[in-house]
Amino acid sequence: MGALLVALAFFGLLAFGMPVGFAIGVAGMIGILDMGPRFMTMAPDRVFAGLDLFPFLAMPFFILAGEIMNRSGITQGLVKLADALVGWMRGGMAHSNMVASVMFAGITGSATADAAAFGNTLVPAMEKAGYTRRYACAVTAAGSIIGPTIPPSTLAIIYGSIMGVSIAGLFAAGILPGLLICAICMGVIALTARRKNLPKGEGRPSLCAVWAALREGFLAALLPVFILGSILGGFATPTEAAAIAVAYALFVGGVIYRALSWRDLYEIGVRTTRITGVIFLIIASASILGWWMTFNRIPQAIAEALLSVSDNPQIIIALIVVLLLLIGLVMDINATLIILAPVLAPLTAQIGMAPVHAGIMIILALNISLMTPPVGACLFVLASVTGEKVEGITRELWPFIIAEVAILLVIAFWSDLTLFIPRMLGL
Repeated sequence: MGALLVALAFFGLLAFGMPVGFAIGVAGMIGILDMGPRFMTMAPDRVFAGLDLFPFLAMPFFILAGEIMNRSGITQGLVKLADALVGWMRGGMAHSNMVASVMFAGITGSATADAAAFGNTLVPAMEKAGYTRRYACAVTAAGSIIGPTIPPSTLAIIYGSIMGVSIAGLFAAGILPGLLICAICMGVIALTARRKNLPKGEGRPSLCAVWAALREGFLAALLPVFILGSILGGFATPTEAAAIAVAYALFVGGVIYRALSWRDLYEIGVRTTRITGVIFLIIASASILGWWMTFNRIPQAIAEALLSVSDNPQIIIALIVVLLLLIGLVMDINATLIILAPVLAPLTAQIGMAPVHAGIMIILALNISLMTPPVGACLFVLASVTGEKVEGITRELWPFIIAEVAILLVIAFWSDLTLFIPRMLGL
């Protein structure tokens, strides 16, 4: 009975438009009340215990570093570099969008930040060059999920922190999947370029033009290399690397480029605080619900239900992927990750999946939900920034969604691909 009340409360509140962080918290409190009033004293303890993890400090720092780089205009150098490398092809600006997403991902680790930044810059530029606005938005949405896949990924930080999995290992494991997403999306663009009559670039750039673009974007491109190198090399923890990234971004944006005012810093601080507050509210609320689920052995029940369908590991993996994609259609990915990770991680361990491999599979599946209706965050960010309707963007997105689901299946069933870089680095 308690589980039914919690489920009705959660989905009912979401249906009425309550923010997901509050809906999760209320549902968790209803579950605890159903257990008995004496358990209410556990709620404050679970809130603070859910947030009392040192690696969580990395998230606001990475968000802040990305906001500084974006506000100072440094990321425009990345766009110019990407355009110099692939802009000469048919559909060149679409290809540039994808390559720039890979570079931008190494700075922010956020899909919505990518969508907002490129929605303001690349989408209007693509529209001016002859692309339809809905197609430009679709390309941007498809590339945006590279952000939380390639390190530094906020989802990897959350997963690693709550499940006790190496964050450095998750960062390393996310590199190849992120690059594969970029490659297959560029493949989709190339295959449909003639049919859609996409504009063609002016020809291959000279070495001088590439060198000039490299010089302009070098300082921005150096940041993700520095972040990843320091973490994977064992010189810094993710939290320490994130703090150093903020200092680097402030130095480059404020001292070298002189593109930051005190007002900019204030607005950056406010935006970072808001984003961090939303994420931490979800984490705190989910810790209450997670404790209630654990106390009532719901994760074990779900695991037993899935194992009762089949004991074949391949079938179990397929069921997990389908479950994540379906839930991702209607729930915030941070909340989904925090709630489902403790449920699915033991199940994946039972069927012999490596913790890092399972983590990347879960993260990538949830990332795809960022660009699927009805609650795909990147769709709504792009719709609000560009004025394009969500339905129009979605119609152009389907080839990219199918391609990225194909990559997800490859990642899920081919562990050696995911674990190649972590094993090479000894993680």
